Amino acid sequence: MTNIDLAISVLYFLGIVFVGLWTGLKKKTVASGDASSDYFLAGQSLKWPMIGLALFATNISCLHLVSLAQSGFDTGLLSGNFEWMASFTLILLSLFFVPFYIRSKVATLPDFLEKRYNRACRDWLAVISIVSAVVIHIAFSFLAGGIVLKTLFGVDMYTSVIVIAFFTGLYTIIGGLRAVVVTESIQTIVLLAGAIVITVVCYNKVGGWGEITSTLQSTGELDKLSMLKPADDPGGMPWYAIFLGYPVLGIWYWCADQTIVQRVLGAKDENHARLGSLFCGFIKILPVFIFVLPGLMAYVLAQKGMFDISSIQTLGTDGKTITDSKAVYTLMITQLVPKGLVGVLAAALLSGLMSQISGALNSIATLFSFDLYKRFKPEAGDQQLVRVGRISAGVALIASIGLLPLLNRYESLFSGINDIIAHIAPPITTVFLLGIFWKKASAKSAQYTLWLGSLLGAVVFVVNKIYPSSIIGDIPFMMMAFYLFCSCVLLQVILSYVFPVHHTESSAVLFWKSPLEPLSAIGWSGIGNYKFLSVLLLLVMTVLYWIFR
Repeated sequence: MTNIDLAISVLYFLGIVFVGLWTGLKKKTVASGDASSDYFLAGQSLKWPMIGLALFATNISCLHLVSLAQSGFDTGLLSGNFEWMASFTLILLSLFFVPFYIRSKVATLPDFLEKRYNRACRDWLAVISIVSAVVIHIAFSFLAGGIVLKTLFGVDMYTSVIVIAFFTGLYTIIGGLRAVVVTESIQTIVLLAGAIVITVVCYNKVGGWGEITSTLQSTGELDKLSMLKPADDPGGMPWYAIFLGYPVLGIWYWCADQTIVQRVLGAKDENHARLGSLFCGFIKILPVFIFVLPGLMAYVLAQKGMFDISSIQTLGTDGKTITDSKAVYTLMITQLVPKGLVGVLAAALLSGLMSQISGALNSIATLFSFDLYKRFKPEAGDQQLVRVGRISAGVALIASIGLLPLLNRYESLFSGINDIIAHIAPPITTVFLLGIFWKKASAKSAQYTLWLGSLLGAVVFVVNKIYPSSIIGDIPFMMMAFYLFCSCVLLQVILSYVFPVHHTESSAVLFWKSPLEPLSAIGWSGIGNYKFLSVLLLLVMTVLYWIFR
């Protein structure tokens, strides 16, 4: 990197830390008893543009920039399904989940589960949510960021991770959700700008769409442009696995994961929450073109001899060349981007890394304070809850750094993170879906489904790692998620008849009487109406899938 590039990166990093601290420390009149709401939920004052940008920023991290480019290089546009399918899930969040979350005035999703089911469900989801936030949202992001920063700056991975962790944790722990959302909104714009820069550079370098298709056709790999693979796809992700397996992962991630949904819980009102979710759904169209496609274009450039990947290639014991594609995105930055723009790309990577970590830390603080600490210290005041939340966020940072050597064993970062989600999500997706759509879903059935479903997922995960060639090990993770989900649904339905439901005053109003009931709310008039935007997003995604089928 040139001095200019380095200066841009450092100034951006310091600027974000300053904005985060300034936002968090800015004097604001907080009514008595509202200090914790202001810290954890930004005083429930967030409007739809900020919610949409923050949702996207919390989702898209340095991990996605690195891993989606890696998957684009390896398998083409296929992994883009994880981005486009999210748009359908965000429609579900907007239409069916948001109304209950906002009307019940919950601070956390475990709190919602207690209102719908019982305290045991709340405790279990709180623990699972904290663990998943540490592993999935923070540790994996650190790993991806460490790999990139080591290549760009020549700094030891652990050194760079610790520095990023310290400063990101500083403004997140001090400033709360308001600081997180403000910085995430800025970081989303920078991240998108950086991704667009490298996409345009790669597109011009490769010579346009015609060159991409002709090169892939000449190598017999034109199917890399297809989003939907046939039933006999050797990669384990045929079209039916995507449409059956992704909703299980997506509903947990976008509708039932505290780290993501906390931005919605901080909404000013129901309409802002709904539109913010849909706004994010529209933004999720972009990653296929600015995150995945550049990786595929890098592959085309390598085939044409215009992109040197020799530094990430080794010779296997069988004499075949092995490419460690984890570092493809970094090579794209250093080889293809003109000097002066490298700093912008580095700033984009820092944006993705810092936004993911800050969002997860704030959610961990909220979960630990409201769902665990307050359970044992019900007399705890607002200031005490905030202090405990800050301590828990700091501990989570340290724990996530300790997980890096273990997670680095995955060959593909994207496959690694989704492999873990596939075994965590099914029971949680089950109890949320049945909870809001089926009035007979009982508290005991949800409690045992969470316990037994999580145990089943853990056993299957361990068996996969110890005996990868077993019958279970041969099942692709997307289909495994679907099979586990079906098992959990069957389990909860049976248990709901064994332990019949006895609704409380709160649970009696936390399920839809009919599928059309969520659409009864009028919403804003004109183009900002949530019904119109939901239909528009659905049509846009259908057309895109038809084009790239």
